Amino acid sequence: MQIELDRPTEATRIQRLKAMTTGTHDTLDKRIMRAEPFASRERYALFLDVQHHFHADVAPLYADEDLNHRLPGLADRNRFEALRQDIADLGGVAEKLAATTGPLTPAAALGWVYVAEGSNLGAAFLRKEAAKIGLSDDFGARHLAGHPDGRGLHWRNFVAAYNDLPLTEAEELEAAEGAKAAFRRVHALVDEIFG
Repeated sequence: MQIELDRPTEATRIQRLKAMTTGTHDTLDKRIMRAEPFASRERYALFLDVQHHFHADVAPLYADEDLNHRLPGLADRNRFEALRQDIADLGGVAEKLAATTGPLTPAAALGWVYVAEGSNLGAAFLRKEAAKIGLSDDFGARHLAGHPDGRGLHWRNFVAAYNDLPLTEAEELEAAEGAKAAFRRVHALVDEIFG
């Protein structure tokens, strides 16, 4: 009698990308929590400033025709305007910001989009923290709201499209470097804005 051993399934593109960026991502998460962005509305306003700069960087990617061809519906996922409204809700002024990424290759751009979309999945926790200081999907925390179809489904649809992209191994590595650059950008913003 021959026993069939379960063979490990090959990791998906998203799983490989996550594995290549985990260290940079974890360092950023710890830095953000040390900044205590939900300790008060004043601290949260600083968090919105960080988010505003990062989303100004990725907003052009959400409008990019090639990326929308590769990831259908990408433009509809952009949270930049909701974020600007959150700033206004708290009495701030969402100044006009230009992207600071410079030209990105399509693969590197995919890495930046992965970070932005992943942050939307992680926003479920942040949304609960924002509620503790009186913020909601209708006031001050719009950009943290889940998709009407559900945050999990929205993420799974993105993952499916991302996993189906015809990328070479070199392009996957380039996407990982783009994602790491995006995480480092947010880390630098947290350091600069929170001090």
